[in-house]
Amino acid sequence: MKYYLIAGETSGDLHGANLIKALKIEDSDATFKIVGGTEMEEATNQKALIHTADMAFMGFVEVLKNLGTIAKNLKKVKADIIKEQPDCVILIDFPGFNLKIAEFAKKNGLKTCYYISPKVWAWNQKRVVKIKRVVDHMFCILPFEVDFYKTWKMPVDYVGNPLLDAISAHKFNPNFIKDQQLTDRPIIALLPGSRKMEIAKLLPIMANLTYLFPMHQFVIAGAPNFNQAYYQQYIGDQHIPVVFNATYDLLKHAEAAVVTSGTATLETGILKTPQVVVYKANAISIWIAKLVIKVKFISLVNLINNYLSVRELIQEDCTTYDIAQELDQLINKPEYRASVMENYEVLAEKLGQPGASNKTAKLIVQYLK
Repeated sequence: MKYYLIAGETSGDLHGANLIKALKIEDSDATFKIVGGTEMEEATNQKALIHTADMAFMGFVEVLKNLGTIAKNLKKVKADIIKEQPDCVILIDFPGFNLKIAEFAKKNGLKTCYYISPKVWAWNQKRVVKIKRVVDHMFCILPFEVDFYKTWKMPVDYVGNPLLDAISAHKFNPNFIKDQQLTDRPIIALLPGSRKMEIAKLLPIMANLTYLFPMHQFVIAGAPNFNQAYYQQYIGDQHIPVVFNATYDLLKHAEAAVVTSGTATLETGILKTPQVVVYKANAISIWIAKLVIKVKFISLVNLINNYLSVRELIQEDCTTYDIAQELDQLINKPEYRASVMENYEVLAEKLGQPGASNKTAKLIVQYLK
């Protein structure tokens, strides 16, 4: 069968690549067309129709500024779907774009599967009405999503979290410190996100932490769609190494981490690295978000545990000083650090075991047959 997969962000690209690998096992005749990133390109050995680097815009204002690009991308993908006529369109997260594609696919008589549910439980819950109409099968990766969809009388499949697959499959590099030419000082990992806006807003704040922790070395986890020079413009004269394609190894070696809100907070939690979650965006975007978002937390760790498990510093609270205060507790207060590690144990119990990619692939092939 022919599968058309669409992922618009770095995290979706990773999950899409693992799903492709699992589909190849379940369906020996599988062929693929992709909209995604480097991981999906490697998994299919083909170039993406559009790369995630040209698709991911975060925040209400940022989306408005790029409406022209988004419209062009939609038109291009729709035309390609009609040309390819896949047996199934598999949509991975990225709801603003992918729900429009789901509606288009449905109108054209194509099967749609949605892997990693849109966060409809966070805002605009009435979107479930549209999802029920245009999505044939929904695969959820967060435990509480199943109960949410039940309230709307929509059957879904809970498949577990694909980050467990990615991390369990990762081969940690025993020579990471040497290969990256790092020193023997304890590491504080900086994860400034994978979008231009996030990096521009957060990395300068993170970089200033180096002055407050002279006994530590700070290391940036670089996103694959950027290079060393791109990060350097936000670091200035400070020497902060940037490592690429080694985020899991960096987190494994780090004493603590400063993590931009998003999928990375959950990855850091699964790897059990004490973290402080940060976020800063356009003031108008944050104001609109506060009006419409219905959840208590922004970090996936806190959302899944349903209580404050790791500290969140958002907007005006996201300063070098406030981050430093939290890092100091995580590093130098054993009882405080232990409480965060206990919260990670709760998280691990709620997430369960790896296998999301394989389970989803099995179900997709089963439903299509």
